[in-house]
Amino acid sequence: MNTQEIEILLVEDNPDDAALAIRALKKHNLANKLVHLKNGAEALDFLFGTGDHEGNPCDNLPKVILLDLKMPKVNGLEVLAKVKADPRTRATPVVILTSSAEDPDIHKCYELGANSYIVKPVEFENFSKTVADLGFYWMLLNKTNNR
Repeated sequence: MNTQEIEILLVEDNPDDAALAIRALKKHNLANKLVHLKNGAEALDFLFGTGDHEGNPCDNLPKVILLDLKMPKVNGLEVLAKVKADPRTRATPVVILTSSAEDPDIHKCYELGANSYIVKPVEFENFSKTVADLGFYWMLLNKTNNR
């Protein structure tokens, strides 16, 4: 998929959570332009045109990044810090979608510039509704300054 077509970047290492999120977004016609990456290293390569994504331009970024915190290789906090520190990606909304309800994680994410922090509901129906609501808000209701 061409980088210029991306609206949602889902960075999630848990295949079950990723499948549920994608299914919920598809059900509401919000996943047509979604890319799913399995860890923080892949996300950084994708966003900044490095590694396996060498040469891909990062001039047309997703409308929103849905980011898990607890991932292998590069964790979500590191991804968030790099995204918000770079002028090319700083304005891209980052929504933390994680199982961690720990105050230090919440505080650190907002300190680093997260736009929202959502704790994944455990129940399937609640998880699906939460992801659909997130997609609806960030894709249809929220106005960004770079679109």
